[in-house]
Amino acid sequence: MSKLFSQVQVGGVTFKNRAWVSPMCQYSAVNGLIQDWHAVHYGAFITGGAGLVMVEAAAVHPDGRITHHDAGIWTDQQAQVLAEIPRFAHRFGTKAGIQIAHAGRKASTDTPWSGRGMILPTDGGWQSVAPSPIAFEGYLAPVELTLADIALIRADFVAAAERAMSADFDVVEIHAAHGYLLHEFFSPISNQRTDDYGGSFENRIKLLCEIASEIRLVVPKSRALFVRISATDWIAGGWSIDDSVALARELQARGVDLIDCSSGGISTAQQIEIGPGYQVEFARKIHEESGILTNAVGMITTGEQAEAILAGDDIAAVMIGRAMLGNPRWPIQAASDLGDEIPWPNQYARGFTSRR
Repeated sequence: MSKLFSQVQVGGVTFKNRAWVSPMCQYSAVNGLIQDWHAVHYGAFITGGAGLVMVEAAAVHPDGRITHHDAGIWTDQQAQVLAEIPRFAHRFGTKAGIQIAHAGRKASTDTPWSGRGMILPTDGGWQSVAPSPIAFEGYLAPVELTLADIALIRADFVAAAERAMSADFDVVEIHAAHGYLLHEFFSPISNQRTDDYGGSFENRIKLLCEIASEIRLVVPKSRALFVRISATDWIAGGWSIDDSVALARELQARGVDLIDCSSGGISTAQQIEIGPGYQVEFARKIHEESGILTNAVGMITTGEQAEAILAGDDIAAVMIGRAMLGNPRWPIQAASDLGDEIPWPNQYARGFTSRR
């Protein structure tokens, strides 16, 4: 049995394999409610053999959406509709997670296929917010959050996690990457506050740590709590991999089970060195120097590559994005390539085991 298709336990959750689906925004919700598109999209990954399917970033507040069409988890109705995903996943032994998010200064934009530009409040958009009134390049300047605003956002994240539990998700992932609100707080590029949430490293990570601590109280030990971070800003004077190691230690102390290691997104000035598996070493370093479990993500495309990444004991799993979009049954193909076999759904199995 390959490492990729062996079981792994994270927190209180045992995953049937280590081939996981990354959260990928579909921008196809209506008033935060997922639609038929999502049922087909996630259903394909579930029946394709993934060990974990992570639902795309779900906004914790309507003003925290990237676009008008983001998934949401700020109402009970949204959670009730989202519950269909873990219900279906569990029929196939797949675990379901959901990423909860606030877009911060990168909110109120159009969909990628419509140009991705910012939609102004006068044109039906809304005012973005951030730790400091520093605009993301090409966007409207955000409004600086007050301490009262920060307290409300913290409560929004906790309420979203409670709804995720009511919907029977196995994993809650706090989105603190890619230049969105929580990343904006801990990166010195976007946070120039002078109060308790700015300045020192400890102050800049304070909001994320507070949110993680409070969410851990509502996500029982039988489930798992992940945090996705940008391990580096890829820009001089920005957040670094050493900062991420220090943050990982703090998050582990607050009950976080795994760090989902991505990178970038805080500035268009970033200088990313892109190549196959280009973020893997971030996951390896964070685990080796903090002890917390990590997963790797980024241009992981084949079963052989994934198996090589997992060869040691320093990375728990791989998250696959574009390769899963191209082939939702990537795990079945990867297992075959590695000499393993994972079952097709009964409805499809006859087509691959019999010629009658």
